[in-house]
Amino acid sequence: MNISLTPELEAFVQMQVESGLYHSQSEVIREGLRLLKRFNDHSEEYKLWLNEQIAIGLSELDNAQGLPGEGARERIRNKAQQLLKKPL
Repeated sequence: MNISLTPELEAFVQMQVESGLYHSQSEVIREGLRLLKRFNDHSEEYKLWLNEQIAIGLSELDNAQGLPGEGARERIRNKAQQLLKKPL
């Protein structure tokens, strides 16, 4: 695989190697891709959960079983925080 980077990204990659945290440019790129995958996986999981919660909430509203706004916001915040803390 052959990739092209902007000069800024190329300098960033080189800086990471020079810091000693990574042994090669490939290692830096792999780590970046792992983080991007983690972000995307968690984003998708969060969207699915949020859609489920919306469906539940609409059903509860139809049955006069609504949750106060602050309670709903707190549940959403907690779920987002849980997803952010998940390991790779």
